[in-house]
Amino acid sequence: MFNHIVIGSNDLARSRRFYDQVLRVLGVGEATPHQAKSGHMRLFYRHAGGTLGIAEPINDEPATAANGGTIAFRCASPEQVHAFHDTAVANGGVSIEEAPGLRVDSLGQYYLAYVRDPDGNKLCAVHRPQAQS
Repeated sequence: MFNHIVIGSNDLARSRRFYDQVLRVLGVGEATPHQAKSGHMRLFYRHAGGTLGIAEPINDEPATAANGGTIAFRCASPEQVHAFHDTAVANGGVSIEEAPGLRVDSLGQYYLAYVRDPDGNKLCAVHRPQAQS
């Protein structure tokens, strides 16, 4: 459904250190830097047909996290969810909500972990276990 998602950062060097490590857990390569026509810098992470952009806000206002917004990253296993979470925390992220683990509700089963990146953006690592027959 999505082609790309862009979030703002107040410190691109800090964001690059964070996302290079965290996204490596998912098999994503390092960021590609890009300068916008406005002169503002951006980082692009490309993987499996999608792009995550981290950018200096073009309006020169401080970057803020979306209240109620979450970016979820698909993981291949519960172990990858834990690795995503632990790598995020080790690189300046903050663990939020419940500890990483299985959640079951009316929408199904999900193995989840939530963190905030150094700019306060809410990230989720998610694995959907196969339903047992």
